Amino acid sequence: MLRGIRNRILLYNLALVLLISGGLMVYLAMGNVTIEGLTRVILATVAIAVLLSTLLSLYLAATIVGPIQRLTEVVDRMAQGDESARMLATRRDEVGRLIAGVNIMMDGSARRMAELGEDRRRLATVLDHMADGVIFMGGDRSTDGRVELINPAATRLLEIPQTQALGRSFAQVVRDYRLIDMWRQSRAEERPLTKSIESFGDDRFLRVSITPVPQVRVMRGEQPAYLVILQDLTQVRRLETTRRDFVSNISHELRTPLASLRALADTLRDGALDDPPAAIRFLDRIDTEVDSLNQMVQELLELSRIESGRVPFRMQPTDLRWVLGTVVERLAAQAERMQVALLLDLSPDLPMIHADGDRLSQVVTNLVHNAIKFTPAGGRVQVRAAFADPSQLAERLPPDASIQGQAGVLVQVLDTGVGIPSGDLTRIFERFFKADRARSSRGTGLGLAIAKHVVQAHRGQIWATSVLGTGSTFSFVIPTPILTPD
Repeated sequence: MLRGIRNRILLYNLALVLLISGGLMVYLAMGNVTIEGLTRVILATVAIAVLLSTLLSLYLAATIVGPIQRLTEVVDRMAQGDESARMLATRRDEVGRLIAGVNIMMDGSARRMAELGEDRRRLATVLDHMADGVIFMGGDRSTDGRVELINPAATRLLEIPQTQALGRSFAQVVRDYRLIDMWRQSRAEERPLTKSIESFGDDRFLRVSITPVPQVRVMRGEQPAYLVILQDLTQVRRLETTRRDFVSNISHELRTPLASLRALADTLRDGALDDPPAAIRFLDRIDTEVDSLNQMVQELLELSRIESGRVPFRMQPTDLRWVLGTVVERLAAQAERMQVALLLDLSPDLPMIHADGDRLSQVVTNLVHNAIKFTPAGGRVQVRAAFADPSQLAERLPPDASIQGQAGVLVQVLDTGVGIPSGDLTRIFERFFKADRARSSRGTGLGLAIAKHVVQAHRGQIWATSVLGTGSTFSFVIPTPILTPD
C-alpha cells in the first residue's frame, strides 16, 4: 500500500514539475524575454506551484490520511472492547484494501475472543460444580505461592471466602502445616506429590495432589505454576469404617450363639443326655440360641429387601392414634415387669396420614422396646405425637435434615434411661451398632437400622437426641399429605 501511495505522490510531483517547466519553456519561446518579465513569470509559476501543491496536499489528506485516521479511531475503539467497531470499505485502492483487511482481522479477532470467552465460561462452570477442590497458584520462590484461582469446593473445604483467598499466599489460604510442607517438597523436588491427610479440619479425610505445571510460567523468576487438587474422601472413609464395623459386629453376633450351641452340644454329647432334666434344659437353651440366629437372619434379609426397594409398602389413609395406641397396649406388660411407667400423649388434632400402618407400628415398637429396656426401674417412657407446621418442625429437626420447609406428623419416644454418648448418636442407626460397648445387651442391633429405612421409605426423617445419664429422645417425622377422616 505504501509503495502505491509513494508512486502516486511521485506521479503528482512529476506532473507538477512538467507543468511548471512547460510554462517556462512556452514563455521563453515567445521571445522578448526581460529580467523583469522572467521574474514575474517565475513568481507566477511558483504561486501556481504552491497552489497546486496545496490542492494536492488537501487531496492526499482527504483520500489517504483521513481514512487512515478514521481507521485508527476504529482500531482504538476495538482495543477498548467495542467489538462492533468497523469501517466501511468504499474504495478499491490500497487504502480500501487496508480497511477491508483490518475489518477481516477484527472479525477474526472477535470470533476468537468469543470462542475464548465461551471456553472460559465452560471452564468456570466445570470448576464451580466440581466436587473436588481446585487451587491454581504461582511458584515464586520468594513467597509461599500466590493463589490465582480457587473454586467453591476448595473454599468450602478450607472454610475461607473466595475473596479472601485470591492473591494470598498458599500458606495463608490452607492454614495447615501438612499441606504447606507437602507443597514445599513438591516445589523443591519439582515433581507431583499425592498424600492422604486425616483429621483435617472438622474430622475430614482429604486426598491432596500437588502438580507442577511447567507449561505455565510465572514472570518473576520463570518458576512453574502449581495445581492443587483436594478430594474430600470423608464419606468414603466412613463407609469403609462402617463396612469394617459391620464385619466385626456380625462376626461377634454370630460367634456368641454359635459358641453357645457348640458348648451345649458338647455337654449333651459328654453325658447330659443321660440326665433328662438337664438335657431338656440344654435343649431349651439350644432353641433360644437358634431363635436368636433365626431372628438375626430374618432381620438382615428384611433390611436388605427394604434397602433394595423390594419390600412393597401399602400406603393408605392411616389413623396414627390407633397405631400408637396398639403399640403401647402391647408393650404395657413389659413396662410393668421392668417397673417403668409407659405413657401415651396424643395431640387432640392429630390427623390421618398416608402411610403403611404395619411398618410404622414396627418402627414405634422398636423405639419403645429399646426405651423400656434401657430405662431403670422407677423411670418413665412417654410416646408423643402431634402435627407440626414447617416453622414448628424447623425448630426440632437436626441441621442436616432433608425435609426442611415441610409439614408433617412428629412422633417422639422419650425416656429417662441411661442415655447415649454424644459420639454414638450419629452411628446408632447403623447395622449392628450398639452403644453398649460390652455388647452385653440382648438384641441383634438391626432394629434401628430397619426403623431408619422404613421412615426414609415414607420420605421422612428419624433422629435421636440424648444426655448421658438423663435420658434419650427418638423422633421421626412423616411428611406425607394430611388426610381427613371420612
